[in-house]
Amino acid sequence: MKKKSLQYIADKTGVSVSTVSRVLSGNGEKYRISQKTIAMVKLEADKIDYMPDLIAKGLRTNRTDTIGLTVPNIDNPFFANLSCIVISELKQRGYHVLLADSMELDSEERDALNMFVSRKVDGIIAVPVSASPSLYEEIAVHTPVVLIDRYFDETSLPYICTNNYIGSRMATDYLIRKGHRDLLAIEGNRRALSNRDRTGGFLDEVKSKKGISIRTRIVGNAFSVDNGYNETMAILKSGDLPDAIFAFSTTILLGSIRALREYGIRIPEEISLISFDNNGFLDFLDPAITRIEQPLTEIGRRSTEILSELIENRRKELPDPKPIQELLKPSLIVRDSC
Repeated sequence: MKKKSLQYIADKTGVSVSTVSRVLSGNGEKYRISQKTIAMVKLEADKIDYMPDLIAKGLRTNRTDTIGLTVPNIDNPFFANLSCIVISELKQRGYHVLLADSMELDSEERDALNMFVSRKVDGIIAVPVSASPSLYEEIAVHTPVVLIDRYFDETSLPYICTNNYIGSRMATDYLIRKGHRDLLAIEGNRRALSNRDRTGGFLDEVKSKKGISIRTRIVGNAFSVDNGYNETMAILKSGDLPDAIFAFSTTILLGSIRALREYGIRIPEEISLISFDNNGFLDFLDPAITRIEQPLTEIGRRSTEILSELIENRRKELPDPKPIQELLKPSLIVRDSC
């Protein structure tokens, strides 16, 4: 069936095509179109399930009002929460969002970025998974890019991330102040700079405790429930239990809890737990989990703010501003698990 056009809606409502276009682009009030007309146009558009051709719009106006967002593992509560915040911020700025899951794979990340470019998105917000910024920097020549959660050591790209190093030191310091002297850290994707910063913070905080003998072990290789479960189970089977486990993500934490419960290990009486990342459900576990909270709302707000400025500057053919590269401070939420 032939797609019904703006002209069709105009004929049905008795208004001009330009009026229909202004209403459906969200500019009705700007052009002082009456609420009655706005409602009438939207009702007719809903009746025919009208969808604008964003690619065609982009060719005409050099803008699609669409942003590409790519994250690794959308089933991870952390990335699901981060995505919701970023999408909400973008929608408030009038953007549509194309969401892609890179699944922690370079190939999927590359496919997602190529898809964004082919759809002529106005900009890209990304949690990178590759080890090199080269593809992002190549795309950024024509399409603004802002990185979130993870970044690259040497890059001209703007990024807004958590200071994972400081957060890890905060968690480790808390465990040591609570009297723990045998610490097990279960890490995530070893290629991710965020993971390397957490590992560095963990080890450096232990080294800073002069005169205190502390045993440390670092295991694991993925931000997944399976990784947390398998590494904790291996320790339990060895019989060489630590005083406390530091899970580098909520997903790792959940896997670790499952293994401890299967073995009947009580938390925190027999072993303490602390986690990186926050989620409301952690307060409903028994016991509630002590964790490091990342400032996700601020990350979402700042990243969309920076991307919007880049987009507007390029539309006005102004030079890009100096790239903003920020590491935001996390906070410690103390509960009952250690």
